Amino acid sequence: MKLKRLSMAFLTGLIGLTLFGGCTKENYYDYDDTPPSPPTNIWTITGDNRVDIGWDHNYESDVAGYNVYYNYTYEGEYTLIGSTTDNYFIDYGAENGVTIYYAVTAYDYSSNESELSYDVIYDTPRPEGFNQTVFDYIYYPSTSGYDFSDYLVGPYNDNYSDFFFENFSGTFYLNVWDDTDIQDMGATYDIYDISYAPLSGWVPLLDGDNVKYTEAIIGHTYVIWTWDNHFAKIRIKQITNERMVFDWAYQLVEGNQELKRSVTSTVRTPRPGVMKKNMERIK
Repeated sequence: MKLKRLSMAFLTGLIGLTLFGGCTKENYYDYDDTPPSPPTNIWTITGDNRVDIGWDHNYESDVAGYNVYYNYTYEGEYTLIGSTTDNYFIDYGAENGVTIYYAVTAYDYSSNESELSYDVIYDTPRPEGFNQTVFDYIYYPSTSGYDFSDYLVGPYNDNYSDFFFENFSGTFYLNVWDDTDIQDMGATYDIYDISYAPLSGWVPLLDGDNVKYTEAIIGHTYVIWTWDNHFAKIRIKQITNERMVFDWAYQLVEGNQELKRSVTSTVRTPRPGVMKKNMERIK
């Protein structure tokens, strides 16, 4: 019996040598210190106290997720907002009227993190509203106008009313005063379809008039350039003989045409060694 036990021990050792005798330190660990490439094609959608951020998925198979960063200028230190395993992130902390720059990095399962994305992406959130109602100014003059700066319905002839609604013998119009501009951007799916306010193509002021006007059509979005140099847009959802229901968005920053960021971007110049982040935050 003692001899048998020795034989079994010898056999076990022999198997161990066969299986592991040729292994080296390199076989035990496949060490990875190569970071993924920076994400590309970053884009944003402007919202009300929020910015939606998206990008292309990285092509590397070992990418575990993405970090999203922000700053209030292009240059300088970027701060981590959060992480995601998807190629989409929503910044719920964005403040209306404040321009924010965004960058995205990719990290892998070995906690290697890429440099910041090279796209120059910024956004300026703005307030918006839905299902607002104004009435025909002829019969309801005190509730026919809308003031974007205070988000209020008021009289059509109030100094701060930016536009007012009219039913003229069964044809409906949006009217603005002569120091304001308006343009019909055509049929849209929703209020977000129009990205930027134009700088040309506005409805002209006809001789002898102090009001500019364009036909009000359900499903169309209109951009308004207010008398105090702000841009706004409305999309008509419903019209009756007495009233008009619309969604709206208004840019708080004077002269800023940004009503919703488009998905195009410029390219950020790579900056070697910028922002070596602490991967402990995402483990």
